[in-house]
Order: sequence, then structure tokens, then C-alpha cells
Amino acid sequence: MNLLRIFVLLFLACTAFAAAAQDKTLRIVLGYPPGASSDTLTRLLADRMRPLIGQNVIVENKAGAGGIVGNETVKAASPDGTTILLTPVATMAAFPHSHGASLRYDPFKDFEAVAHLANFQLSLLLNSEVPARNVAEYIALVKKDPKMGDYASAAAGSLPHYFGVLFAKSAAIEMTHIPYKGTGPALQALAGGEIKAAMFVLADALTLVRSGKARVVAVSGGQRSGLSPEVPTFKELGYNIEGNGWYALFAPAKTPKDIVDRYAKAAIEVIRAPDMKQRLEQMGLEPTGLGPAELAGILKADYDKWGPVIRASGFKPNQ
Repeated sequence: MNLLRIFVLLFLACTAFAAAAQDKTLRIVLGYPPGASSDTLTRLLADRMRPLIGQNVIVENKAGAGGIVGNETVKAASPDGTTILLTPVATMAAFPHSHGASLRYDPFKDFEAVAHLANFQLSLLLNSEVPARNVAEYIALVKKDPKMGDYASAAAGSLPHYFGVLFAKSAAIEMTHIPYKGTGPALQALAGGEIKAAMFVLADALTLVRSGKARVVAVSGGQRSGLSPEVPTFKELGYNIEGNGWYALFAPAKTPKDIVDRYAKAAIEVIRAPDMKQRLEQMGLEPTGLGPAELAGILKADYDKWGPVIRASGFKPNQ
């Protein structure tokens, strides 16, 4: 067999392998139930990535333990390009500090950074019937009636839960976290008056706020949100707490770089498309569209940032 024939056969074999890989369905795992902004973002991304990568793309909701089940699912998946994870900052940058040795994954060793998709702010929400129009009035109510300090979030150990712990400490009030099984049930409880306050991703709270069943009294960013420019930040109000969340894509460790780069390129193209940007902004998200190196740097910075804060807060997963 001459050298040219060998090269041709090798080329055909590589081409066939690449084609077979691209024929495989890509599964985007989300560690949360349907109904929240993360689910909407994941499904929009999946729909628009299909034609760009030439593969079928499906979304698989693997809800449980505040997102941990989804992360563990992807950690255990084969690094063959058929599974990636969409997750918020908390599971990667906060949980390693708050959950310690009980966490069965390492955000740096068990995953490959793919793409940073969007930032989001957190918000303090009050049921519309609560007689408090601002944070100061709410704090006064809690001091008179500790039951008013019960607050909901979509899951124990989520970033909104943790941010509520920070707020309570900063405001020197007692607050009790009431975890719900997902964003939908928590929002329903707030709308129905079962619970009077909640800490939510701002994007998830907008429908309830627009319906008049709840009001936002503070947001967590370094500056006010364009969606609610009339609402002050916690920092403006004198509480030294701040923090944006984010959503990003990760692949199992040892996923080949060419696969990571192909998915990153497609995801970034989707996120940066003008109509997609507009849609995400309407949802209360700030689209970013950053590649693997940028995401890795952001993860490390947030991991280093939240560690001391979590330890100082005394936060525990069972709070």
C-alpha cells in the first residue's frame, strides 16, 4: 500500500469519525426543574445551537439538591461531546465552600469550561399585601414580628438563599429560610401569601411583579437593573452586600478541546445574536457570550471571592 493511499484512508477514517460524532445528540443537562429563567435560557440555547453544530440538541432537567444532581450527572458522563452542563455560579463557585467534603465534584478538576452565557441580579421580594414599601420598613416589620422574617427561595443552598443569609446579617435581623422545590412553587407561595418575603433571581420574579402580586424592594448588583431602574441596590441602602450571578456551560473533564471549542463558538454566536440579546434582556438577563478561557478566569475569581464571605457568614447547607 503506497503512502498516498494510506493518507487517503486515514483522512476518510477521520472524516467518518467526525461525522459520526456530529450525528450524536447533544444533551444539555440543567440541574433545575422547568419554569425558571435558567430553563428558558437552556431551551433557547438548545434550539439555536442545533443548526450551528449540525446535531440534535435536547434539554434534560435533572433537578435536585439545589443543582448538585445536575452537576454530578455531567461529571459522571462520558467526555465524548454528547453531554454538557448549564449551571449558575452557585454550584461552581459557592457550593465547594458551603458544602465542603460532602460535595462530590470539584469545579476545576471535574469540568471543562465552555462558555459564559449571561449575568443576573438577585432581588428581595415582598408580597404585595405586606405593609412595607422599602427595605427599611420591611426591617422594622421583622423586628416587631419575627415571623415576617421567613423568606422563600427556590432551593436550599441556592445563591438567593445564601444572599438572604448575608442580608439578614448585614441588617442585624433574624430571618428564617423556607426552601421550596423549585422556582414555580416558591413564587406561588409568595403570590398566595403563604410566605411574605422571598429572595429570587430578578429575572424569575418579573412575571409576579408585573402582575402586581409582589414588589421588588432591592437588587443585588453593583448598579441598578435596567429592568427596574427605580429599585435601589442593597449597597445604595447601606448594606455592604453585592453580587451578580451568572449562567455558563461546562463539559465533563477531558472532553477534547476541539469539541469544547466547537460548542463554545456556537453558544457564543447564539448569545450575541441581536434578537437573542434582546430576548434575554427582556427576561432580566445580561447576555455576555465569553469563551472557555474567559469563563475559567471568572470562575476562579468568583471562587476566591465567595469563599471568605461564605465562611464569615457562617452559612451551612441545612439552614
